[in-house]
Amino acid sequence: MKRRTVIRGLVGATVLGGTGARLLAAAPSEGEIPRRTFGRTGEKLTVIGLASGRFQMCGSEDAAVALTRRAYELGINYFDTARLYWKGNSERVFGRAMKEFRKKVFLTSKSAERTRAKAEADLAASLAALQTDYLDLWQVHQVGTLEEVEQIFAPGGAIEAFVAAKQAGKCRFIGFTGHRDPEVHLELLKRFDRWDTILMPLHIADPLYLSFEKQVLPIAVARGMGIQGMKNFGNGGLLKEFSVRECLGYVLSLPVHCTALGCTAIPQLEEDVRVARSFEPLDAAQRLALNQRAEGIKGPKLENWKKNTDTRLGLAGQPEYVGG
Repeated sequence: MKRRTVIRGLVGATVLGGTGARLLAAAPSEGEIPRRTFGRTGEKLTVIGLASGRFQMCGSEDAAVALTRRAYELGINYFDTARLYWKGNSERVFGRAMKEFRKKVFLTSKSAERTRAKAEADLAASLAALQTDYLDLWQVHQVGTLEEVEQIFAPGGAIEAFVAAKQAGKCRFIGFTGHRDPEVHLELLKRFDRWDTILMPLHIADPLYLSFEKQVLPIAVARGMGIQGMKNFGNGGLLKEFSVRECLGYVLSLPVHCTALGCTAIPQLEEDVRVARSFEPLDAAQRLALNQRAEGIKGPKLENWKKNTDTRLGLAGQPEYVGG
C-alpha cells in the first residue's frame, strides 16, 4: 500500500504523561537530522531510520541500493532489516550499499527462529549477506504469542543464541520485536531483564485498541531501554484520515528514540528527512485530539497486524506478514 503524500514538518524534547520519563534532543542545525540517545546503549541515533521491510517494492535491488546510499548521504545512521525480509534480499541490499560506510552506521537485523540452532544459522546468514562481522543490534523477531515466548526461553531456545552472540561480539546489543499483542511484549519483559532494546507499533490509533503505547511503552522507558517505533502510518491506513505530518509528529512526540520508516523511493525518503529536520513536538492535549479523531477507524480493521478481539469482524488469526 502506498503510504505517502507531500510532507512537511517535524524532533525535540518530550514527556510521556504519567511516566515521568523525559527525552531531550538538541534543536537541529540546518541540514541535520536530530539524534536521540538510544537508551542505555549510549548510541546516538537519528530519530528516523531506513527500514528495509518493503524493499521488494523498490523495483529492483539496484534501486534499493541507491535508496540506502541516499539515506546515508542525507544523514541517517539507523538502518533496520531482518533475515526474512524479501527472502534475504533486503540484507543483501544493505551489504552491497554499506561497503564504504558500514562502521559509521547503526545496523540492526532480526531472526524469527525460535530455537538456538536455527537462530544461530540465521545470524551466520545475516552476517554473510550484510558483509559484516557484527551487528549493532540483533533482535528476536515478530514474537506474537505466549507459545512463542515459551519456545524462545525453553532449553535450547533462541534466547541462548542471542546471549551467546552478544558475549562473542557478533552483536553489540540484543532486543525483541512484535506487533500482534502487547501482553506478549509484557511477558518477554517479565522473563528477561537483559534486553537492551524494544521495537513496537506506535501510532495515532494504537491507544484505542490493544495499546502498546499504554501498556508497554512506560515499562520500556522505566527500564532505560532503547525504544524503536514502527507502523507510524498504520501500513498506510491512517493516511485516509491524517497527514504524514500528523502521523510522524505523533510518534516522534512520544518518548521513543527512533522510528523505522519503510521507504520505497528516494522522494519519499527525502520528504521524511525534511520532516525530521523541522519537527516540533506535540503536547499531551494535541496528541489526545489526534487519538479522538481516530475513533472512527480504530480496531482490527485498521491494525490487522494485531490479534483480533472483535469476532463480529470475522477476521481470522494473524494476517500475512508485511514487515516490522
